[in-house]
Amino acid sequence: MNKEYDVIIVGGSAAGVAAAITARRHYPEKTIMVVRSQKKVPIPCGIPYIYGTVGSPDNNLIPDGVLDKNKVDLIIDEVTTINREAKTIDTKNDQNFSYQKLIIATGSNPIIPPIKGIDLDNVFSVKKDTDYLQMVLEKLKSVKDLAIIGGGFIGVEFAEECKKNRNITVSIIELMPHCLSSVYDEDACITAENILKDKGINILTNEKVVELSGDSKVKSIKLESGKIINADMVILGIGAKPNVQLAIDAGLNISDVTHAIKVDTNMRTSDSNIFACGDCAKKSSFFDGKPSALMLASIATTEARIAGANLFTNAREKQGVIGAFSTVLGDTAFAAAGITEKTAKESGYDIVVGTSEGPNRHPGKMPGMANLKVKLIFNKATMVILGGQIVGAKSGGEMINVVGACIQSKMTADEIALFQTATHPALTASPIAYQLVNAAEIAIQATK
Repeated sequence: MNKEYDVIIVGGSAAGVAAAITARRHYPEKTIMVVRSQKKVPIPCGIPYIYGTVGSPDNNLIPDGVLDKNKVDLIIDEVTTINREAKTIDTKNDQNFSYQKLIIATGSNPIIPPIKGIDLDNVFSVKKDTDYLQMVLEKLKSVKDLAIIGGGFIGVEFAEECKKNRNITVSIIELMPHCLSSVYDEDACITAENILKDKGINILTNEKVVELSGDSKVKSIKLESGKIINADMVILGIGAKPNVQLAIDAGLNISDVTHAIKVDTNMRTSDSNIFACGDCAKKSSFFDGKPSALMLASIATTEARIAGANLFTNAREKQGVIGAFSTVLGDTAFAAAGITEKTAKESGYDIVVGTSEGPNRHPGKMPGMANLKVKLIFNKATMVILGGQIVGAKSGGEMINVVGACIQSKMTADEIALFQTATHPALTASPIAYQLVNAAEIAIQATK
């Protein structure tokens, strides 16, 4: 039996939920359905914290109530076919639905590298599947030596969380010279690595995994340098790839570079009645328009708000991805937006940098005071901001969003220096020493 909907969204993680809510807000009279294969959907960014802070996959879920509140139907099933000519979808459980507009938000799948022994028992990727994540949690109870391949956000967060309250050896194996080096400049990376080392986590950088060894279950890892690392569990944290098989089967255009679904600035695919958003959709850099492989829940929900608004009329356009990141190791926040010094130079920019560091309260004896360091990177020719990094107080996790807004608005150092800020002794740095403003002033001074 065919059931008709005005809008169908395939996928119910961050992008799918945001697209549904946005569609409801812009088109209150339309019928809307989300179809997803999982009964429960984990909060993507919260997955590492299942293994320490929150303690269970059930404590890290996107609530279904938000869909019900917005009068969005939810079907738990797997879409197997999109019939573009008939404007219908078929599901694994032999259901059939018709649509006027369709949004594909199928997300991404973890990258599994072609390493010898990768199929041994106790080798796990980071799947957005609560049963799988629970199984990994149970397996972790009997582990002595945990190795994490990949020193990006997922890798360092898993390392810290898995070490909590467990007497186990934890090692991070990273191909690059430093953990987190794709997002932060070297000084911030070294600070992050030192925090992890202080927690007893082994950091092996400039190291390539060539083989996982064991009978049926992993026991050790061989590195290209010849080192052998004991490991009775391995977690793969080396990234993800767009989940686009459904779109390929439907004949939609796919990017040759990022292998994501091609979309225009309104998030439309090569079929005018089908949109795509989130990890499965192609992205371009805010700075040069080149293809970008960034995959973040914040980007996914922004794209979803564009797609959901544009279903029946063009209301919004995407500008390209800036890339705004944050994490916390111990009590130290690491946040970044835009491009690093290294990337800016590699891209041909002549840059000027301003750095300001000091207490995030005033006076410094106020309760809750922590050091906060802000670095801003500007195009020297125009003094337009290109990027920023913040290390220190947890308040930096929100301040980086201000930096992201400055980048998106293409603000100059002068405009940031004249930023009108709200300050309070118990909440922020002094208006005299406000790090964001002073970093811009110092960058201006460097050009004199």
